[in-house]
Amino acid sequence: MTTLKERLRDDLTAAIKARNELRSSTLRLTLAAVSAAEVAGEEKRELSDDEVRLVVQGEAKKRRDAADAFAKAGRAEQAERERAEGAVLAEFLPQQLSDEELAAIVAAAVAESGATGPQGMGAVMKLVRPKVEGVAEGGRVAAAVKAALAAK
Repeated sequence: MTTLKERLRDDLTAAIKARNELRSSTLRLTLAAVSAAEVAGEEKRELSDDEVRLVVQGEAKKRRDAADAFAKAGRAEQAERERAEGAVLAEFLPQQLSDEELAAIVAAAVAESGATGPQGMGAVMKLVRPKVEGVAEGGRVAAAVKAALAAK
C-alpha cells in the first residue's frame, strides 16, 4: 500500500507529464509544505500518513480562506483558482461529513453531556471532536454545536 506522500509524488509526476499546470503547482506547494513539516523541530523525520493528511488539510484550508478573501476583494479570477486548487487537494482527503451526519453526532453529544446552553459548548466539543477529527472542519463543528445548544 502506498503512503499518502507517495500518492502526492506520483500524482505530481503524472500532472507534470500531462502538462497540467494547476495540478502540478498545487501538488508542488503541498509537497513543499510536507517537507517543511518534516524538517521542523529538533531533527528531520518522516511524517506518518496522518501527519501528512493534517498538512494537506492545512493547505486546503489556506486555499478556502484565500478564495474567500479574493472573492470579498472582487478578484473573482484568483478566487476561482484558489477553489480549483482546493478541489485538487480534496482528492487526497477523506470525504467530509454531510450536515445531517454532523448534526446527528452533535445531537448525541449534547444528549450525552446534558448541556443545556452556551456554557456547555466546551463539554460538547470535547465529546464531538474525536468523532469528527479529519472529516469535519472545526468551524463547521463549532457552528453545529452552537446551533444545537441554542435550540435547547
